[in-house]
Amino acid sequence: MSKSGHAQHRNRSNRACQPSNERALVLNATFEPIGVISGRRAVVLALYQKVDVLAASDSVISSENYQMALPSVVRLRYFVKVPYRRETPVTRKAIFGRDNGRCQYCGRAAENIDHVTPRSRGGLHVWTNVVACCQRCNTIKSDHLLKDTALKLRSIPAAPSDLAWIHIAAGSIPRAWDEYLSQRAA
Repeated sequence: MSKSGHAQHRNRSNRACQPSNERALVLNATFEPIGVISGRRAVVLALYQKVDVLAASDSVISSENYQMALPSVVRLRYFVKVPYRRETPVTRKAIFGRDNGRCQYCGRAAENIDHVTPRSRGGLHVWTNVVACCQRCNTIKSDHLLKDTALKLRSIPAAPSDLAWIHIAAGSIPRAWDEYLSQRAA
């Protein structure tokens, strides 16, 4: 094989071995969602027979002797006791996800977060007091109470559903996950 042909083969095989930013939903043995992991980690768990692959994505990971579709949904072969009820932490990413990236005062694209009752006035950093906000509305509101401004909330802030952590961890939810998440919500 010529030098350039060898380099092309090496580059092509490197691309095939690099899984994209795909994620896999991890289900407990009881089909309860317990985590979101990278596609690469899901492949390793499947190869070590720690999980059963319930759904695969269109992406393929390959090595010199083996080719496998990236898992999209995996189920642990053994039960794992989850000692706590998972709560979605109050983070910037989570707030933007809950509010669909829109300002809760005017509806424009959000750039900041705002405490409805400012922290300087005793407001807490909790789901019911934090909203996504655009720069203009954040400047108008500043550290005033909502009643002292002309701004009105478009919706009352609340904690997201118990499965919101999956949306936050994955970014977007693949269709293959819908079946397993809807069973949990029912």
